[in-house]
Amino acid sequence: MHRKYTNLLFFEALTSDDRQFRVKKVDALGTKYHRRSAKTSRENAPMVSTHLHLWRHEDTTSLSYSGAKARSGSMADQPYRVALLIAMCGPAGMWAPSCIASAEVALKELNASSGIGGRPVEVVVIDAALEAEEPVEAVVDELIVQGRIDAIVGMHISAVRQRIVATVRGRVPFVYTPLYEGGEASPGVFTIGDMPARQLGPAIGYLSRRFRLKKWALIGNDYIWPRVSHAYAKIELRRHHRALVFETYLPFNSNRIENTVEALGKSGADAVLISLVGQDAVAFNRIFGGMKLHAGIFRLSCAIEENGLLASGEQNLQRLFSSASYFAGLDTPGNAEFREKYHSLHQARAPMLNALGQSTYEGLQFLASLIKQPEQDWRARRMKSSRPISYKSARRGLYVTNADNICPVFVARANGLVFDDLQRLP
Repeated sequence: MHRKYTNLLFFEALTSDDRQFRVKKVDALGTKYHRRSAKTSRENAPMVSTHLHLWRHEDTTSLSYSGAKARSGSMADQPYRVALLIAMCGPAGMWAPSCIASAEVALKELNASSGIGGRPVEVVVIDAALEAEEPVEAVVDELIVQGRIDAIVGMHISAVRQRIVATVRGRVPFVYTPLYEGGEASPGVFTIGDMPARQLGPAIGYLSRRFRLKKWALIGNDYIWPRVSHAYAKIELRRHHRALVFETYLPFNSNRIENTVEALGKSGADAVLISLVGQDAVAFNRIFGGMKLHAGIFRLSCAIEENGLLASGEQNLQRLFSSASYFAGLDTPGNAEFREKYHSLHQARAPMLNALGQSTYEGLQFLASLIKQPEQDWRARRMKSSRPISYKSARRGLYVTNADNICPVFVARANGLVFDDLQRLP
């Protein structure tokens, strides 16, 4: 069945003769947009980059280039097409604008030089939410079989990653960009995000020592990333002689968040690790703040970022900490350059910079460096003896293997709508 995606462009270029613009709406299901027109209006106003497109099933034929051309070696004038898989609805849909905006910075940089593999780069954005109208793995499989994409960059939850990996089976390189639970070793899959051993364990130890936290609670969505991360957290709590007094897992878009926060308040915990995704974490913070639980409970998350602060509301952010290798205020030359280009490109329309959004920038840059390796080398990168891959990174990233992607990790405190007081973790 051919289905049309209704969540269209998240933001668009405005020119002096183009009065069409989008108005943002945020609800419990994520971020949606509707269109209003002033004096003049164009039916399909462009995004900032003409090399970035939203995938719609009925438009698939416009992406085609033949396998015969690929076999004949005459692909230099054909685009290197990357499927950018991001959630555009559901709890994780709130990250879509910053993911697209960050990817456009990488697109502009790559196409101003040699592209990827000497070919101009195009990005096709595909909805990778669990709630998407069509399963993303089915869309990706069709595009690979028909020779319409060359690679995948994914910023979505691990449950979706597992389905995509099982479908792709190493036919094209797949760069997975966000933090995750670790352990991904499938051929042709490259993970560049933070993992619990460096992101979570040291943060628990740091906060426990600094604030003398004795009793912890664990709250997360019910899927692989929170489950595996919390198993690791429990090992760290035992190692630091801290007690676990409360643990629960919630489905996405749960109507039990308020009851869970009430139970947390009665548990005796003086700290809670929050592993909720996107809008679910926002709902938790709003209820937590409304109940004034910050008076006795510290919060730690590995996935609440600046966009989440904005949505949660400044009044609900006291004693909230996050651990990550990227924050918008990270003081590195690479991040200073990235921020300048990001805001110059998007100006007043720029979505809030955050770790999950900017990971798509690094995903595209990593892919370009990966393809620069000797021909077909990406298929054989399974061993630690492979050469490290340096790539353009706001975080000073250096990739060796999926288990060894070197970036400094920090714990930071929410201060209004930003994270500051960054402390580098060991």
